[in-house]
Amino acid sequence: MSTVTPTEPLPRPGTPDAASAAETTTIPPTPAIRLDPRFVDRREELPFLRGPFTRRAWSEFGFLNLALLLAPFALAYALFTVSVLAGLLVTVVGLFVAGGLVIGARGWGATYRSMASSMLGIDVVAPVERRLATGFWRRLRSMLFDGPGWRAVLFLIVTFPLAIAGFVLSWTFLATGLGAMTHWIWSRWLPLQQAGDGTWHRGASFGLDFFIDTPIRQAGLVLVGVLFLLLWPQVQRAFAQLFRLLVVALLGPTLTSLRVRDLEHARGSMADDADARLRRIERDLHDGTQARLVAVAMQLGEAKEQLTTTQTDPELVDLVSNAHASTKEAIAELRELARGIHPPALDAGLAVALETLAARSPLPVTVDVDASAKPAPAVETIAYFCVAELVTNAVKHAGASGVYVLVEQQGTSLRLRVRDDGRGGAAITQPDAKGHRSGLAGLAERVRAVDGTFDVVSPAGGPTVVTVLLPMSVSA
Repeated sequence: MSTVTPTEPLPRPGTPDAASAAETTTIPPTPAIRLDPRFVDRREELPFLRGPFTRRAWSEFGFLNLALLLAPFALAYALFTVSVLAGLLVTVVGLFVAGGLVIGARGWGATYRSMASSMLGIDVVAPVERRLATGFWRRLRSMLFDGPGWRAVLFLIVTFPLAIAGFVLSWTFLATGLGAMTHWIWSRWLPLQQAGDGTWHRGASFGLDFFIDTPIRQAGLVLVGVLFLLLWPQVQRAFAQLFRLLVVALLGPTLTSLRVRDLEHARGSMADDADARLRRIERDLHDGTQARLVAVAMQLGEAKEQLTTTQTDPELVDLVSNAHASTKEAIAELRELARGIHPPALDAGLAVALETLAARSPLPVTVDVDASAKPAPAVETIAYFCVAELVTNAVKHAGASGVYVLVEQQGTSLRLRVRDDGRGGAAITQPDAKGHRSGLAGLAERVRAVDGTFDVVSPAGGPTVVTVLLPMSVSA
């Protein structure tokens, strides 16, 4: 980028130099407007003069009427939920009823979001789906403390007076406007009224002696009616906007929950990508490096046989023999390394991989796998290495005589249960001063990384039972 010194004359407008300078001038881009990811606004404009004749005005009018129709039932549901929760706090099982009512408030939220989409021109994203917790207390806690459910309950309470006020003012402005504009037509059928001076009048009265029964007053009332009719969409627009804000704030997801969901999706994609990358590395090692080492080992074996049948220096024969033995050891180590990266048996499914693992174990291992469970490949890998590590612990540390492995699907989770009859005493220990940690601690961290749970029950004398819950998919 060139700089202009004070001694250089500036190009005058209209000259070729000025045109070239204008072409090379860089205009900074306008910063993009970051939209709220919780909703999409599809509202049309609401002009003041054409307001009563727009689709938006009548859609918002229909929303306020429908909101008033639902408001008493919605308020009754919200108050019933709060009262049932307060009344059943002394119980335990009864709290599931209150929790069910809290979860049911999500249905009310879906109803109002649908109304807002069709009548208010705003599409609000649904809250993050509730996860099905396992266990009595976890399930109860997830129901009673469901954030979207409680926000929906608050919405039902707050919008009750808003629905009444919006309905009353909307109808007041609309009816007043239409009535004042058409007063000159229907006022002739009004009953006669006597003024204070004894005269009789037919028409709307304001006070004791002011009647709308002259052409000038009729025209003035028509103008007042036009003004009320023009103000009607604007007044109801304010109430509709309040409903929009409440729907977005209370019935949509929070920005934090959306961020967490995006991070979970990103984490799941990274886990799937990492698993796919490990599979490729294992295949490359098996089909490339290992195959070449096998070929080298075969060639060294042939060279060794030829050298032994001929009169060759014994040192050369020993050298080739050592190279042959080292190559075979490298092949064995490479196979173990590839198996540790990704067991080839997992390509045939978790059941086959665990059966293969059991067959290679020095302990009797009984495997019971639910054939209908179809977890994601990344979850299968984590499940396999959990079982492999637990079986290894039973062999090396527990002094067990047998291991039982159960794999089954529970809802949206994959449940692993590994039991051995060893001496017990297994525990998840914290890392020491040098950062070393136990194998169980590493497994627990790996399971928690995908929102799983890892529980160990290992009393002194045994048995040791490890229960692992994994999501069926980490990228959904």
